[in-house]
Amino acid sequence: MSSDAVAASSRKGRLKQRYDNEFRLVAGCVPYRVNKKDDEGGNPCSSLGDDTAAEVEVLMISTPNRADMVFPKGGWEDDEDVYQAACRETTEEAGVKGIINRAALGHWVFKSKSSQNSTTSTSGACKGYIFGMEVTEELESWPEQDTHDRRWVSPAEAYQLCRYDWMREALTALLERLSVLQPVAAAAAAATPELAADQSGMYMMLQASSDGGAVALC
Repeated sequence: MSSDAVAASSRKGRLKQRYDNEFRLVAGCVPYRVNKKDDEGGNPCSSLGDDTAAEVEVLMISTPNRADMVFPKGGWEDDEDVYQAACRETTEEAGVKGIINRAALGHWVFKSKSSQNSTTSTSGACKGYIFGMEVTEELESWPEQDTHDRRWVSPAEAYQLCRYDWMREALTALLERLSVLQPVAAAAAAATPELAADQSGMYMMLQASSDGGAVALC
C-alpha cells in the first residue's frame, strides 16, 4: 500500500487523549531538510558546519484566515508513544514523513486556542513535546490538506512567520543542534511583536530529556 493511501484520514476527537493532571499532552515536530550545495568541482557538499556548503529549510503549515504559520502538532493519544504521536501529527497536518530525533527540542506549557481567555491559570493548558524531523518523504495528498497548506521557508523567514514565541524557541533549539544558528540570529531578534500579539502570556520551556539523540524512522 502506498504512503498516500496509508495517510488517507486523520484521527478525530479526544477519547484517547493523554493528560498529565490538568495538562493536555501534545506532540509535534519542526520538519526540516538540508539542501546540499555543490563544491567547485560539482560534488555535493554535506557539511552543515560550513555555511556555504548547505542550506537548511523548515516546513511550516498555515491555518484558515491567518497570515502567520505554525509547526505541526496535536494530541498525544494513549495507544502511542510520544514519538509516534509527533510523527502522526506531522503526517496528518503537513503530509511529510522522515527521521525523528528522539532527543526533544524542548517541552513547553501553553494554553490551547480555545482557552486563551480563561481566567484560570491552568485551565485548558497543554504540555507540548517538540522534536526535530529530517524529512525524507513528501506526500502528494494528506489528511488535513484542506485546512493546512504547507510551505518550505528559510529559518530567517520562519522566525518572522511563527505564530507563537515558544515555536521560535523550538526553531532556535533545532538550529543550535544543527550548528546553523549564527546566520539567522539577527532574524530572531527582528521578529516583530505584532506577530506575537495573540500570545497567551503563558508558556515556558522545560528541561528537555535526552536518550542519547537516538533517531527513528517514521
